[in-house]
Amino acid sequence: MTSPYAALTTSPEWQALLACRDKLQGSPMKALFADDPERATRYFIDGAGLSLDFSKNRLTDEVLEALMQLARSRKLEERRTALLCGEKVNTTEDRPALHTALRNAGTNTIVIDGQNVVAEVNTTLARMDTFVQEVRNQSRTGYTGKAFTDVVSIGIGGSFLGPKLVSEALQPYQSSGLRCHYVANIDGTEICETLAGLHPETTLFLVQSKSFGTRETLENSRVARAWFIERSGSEQAVASHFMAVTANTAAAQDFGIDPDNVFPMWDWVGGRYSLWSAIGLPVALTIGMNNFRALLAGAHAMDTHFQNAPLKENLPVVMAMLGVWYNNFWGADTHAILPYDHYLRSLPDHLQQLDMESNGKRVNLRGETLEYQTGPVIWGGVGANGQHAYHQLIHQGTRLIPADFIIPLQTHNPVATHHADLFANCLGQSRAMMTGKTLEEAKAELAASGASEEDIEQLAPHKVVPGNQPSNTLMMKKVTPKTVGALIALYEHRTFVQGVIWDVDSFDQWGVELGKQLGQDILPRLLQSSTTGEASDTGTDNLIKLFRSANRP
Repeated sequence: MTSPYAALTTSPEWQALLACRDKLQGSPMKALFADDPERATRYFIDGAGLSLDFSKNRLTDEVLEALMQLARSRKLEERRTALLCGEKVNTTEDRPALHTALRNAGTNTIVIDGQNVVAEVNTTLARMDTFVQEVRNQSRTGYTGKAFTDVVSIGIGGSFLGPKLVSEALQPYQSSGLRCHYVANIDGTEICETLAGLHPETTLFLVQSKSFGTRETLENSRVARAWFIERSGSEQAVASHFMAVTANTAAAQDFGIDPDNVFPMWDWVGGRYSLWSAIGLPVALTIGMNNFRALLAGAHAMDTHFQNAPLKENLPVVMAMLGVWYNNFWGADTHAILPYDHYLRSLPDHLQQLDMESNGKRVNLRGETLEYQTGPVIWGGVGANGQHAYHQLIHQGTRLIPADFIIPLQTHNPVATHHADLFANCLGQSRAMMTGKTLEEAKAELAASGASEEDIEQLAPHKVVPGNQPSNTLMMKKVTPKTVGALIALYEHRTFVQGVIWDVDSFDQWGVELGKQLGQDILPRLLQSSTTGEASDTGTDNLIKLFRSANRP
């Protein structure tokens, strides 16, 4: 069967973009601004409570149209419909990717294998609502009748990064008095340090694992269970303090969890898209179900925008195609996520998994090796802090690093002039990335400061900033449940669009499995429970010997 995707780099749409790149090589962005007074308003779009200024990009109307033509040639609109309607877009696992159904509170019907998944989602939301209310109004208590004060969510990957991000982002909406703790790392320090400050009578544990067999999650849960039994003196009390979100109810029951305290997960939701499901229980417990539903509503609003907005006015599509533009035509290997808001400090961590696990692929949907780059390295951190660290590399390094600046127009904490200072820093950084500083400007600046001719000649080259570094500025009025939901959904769809362009399966993650498999082969040898098994490479064998020697009884 001939595929329309087989010849991406030789397609006329690809060749048109190569010609656009060559034409723009000698046109810095500041010249584009100077030549076009309407640029800032023309490259500005809104959707689902978010606003995107994408004027500071190596972009012209011709480039934007060529990018959209490439998207159409890859049948983006048809693939978008397939995603949202529940077709099996996860081809290697023969599954839909229906995370959008988790935030569809309407009466829509999406049938998968004879089941209306929207009805299942609404049933689960109703169960969550009851559970959250009982914990928050203290009608559900611990084994001694005391109210819960702490929630420990044990998971890893998507069942950890997404909920942790949202818990931090919506801290101003936390009203229950419940403290939420997240444990993911198999390093025993994390679970030990978390438990050290807790009391068994008032601690609720959420075990988050689709299979109830993820080793990191299971081992941490066993430690928590042993800690709880030792201090409570009651194995039966486990049923009152441990809940699970899993597809394996039997394994959760064997662990000691009451089946009534098990919430479902579905095969049609990948881990990195699962925070909208019962995986979001720790979020709902701390901010309440009304705010959790508002989070879902914000994401659904972005789903609707993604589905209906014209491509040139579509936030996920525009951001995705700009990413393709720099990744495939300008050689950008990385992309920086720079939130200028303390509450959004974990956004880069979540987006690392979302993007790099989804599009870190080297074969297309037919298993053919790709001849072009796919997903870039996603990195970043709190913008104001990064200005005194890695922004140096962006401004004066040798690499092209596109960046997303993310900032609310209003703050939850109006202290002195802090937010105006923060906003000024955000705009100053994006402007500096775009305009840079020429050698002549550096010399003039030094001369104005009274520097000698000798010092000017010596120092001026070190003060040159090339500029022409592209960036987006993404804004919302305020960080709220709705805008956080829309923001995360925006990046989910951006990731999907890029996967469509690159012809990869954005919903599997086979590369993650290899290290897990090899780790399980190595573990018995480390524990000295086995001296046999398949030999490793000599380097790994030597490290195993060192570990065994250091941990010999």
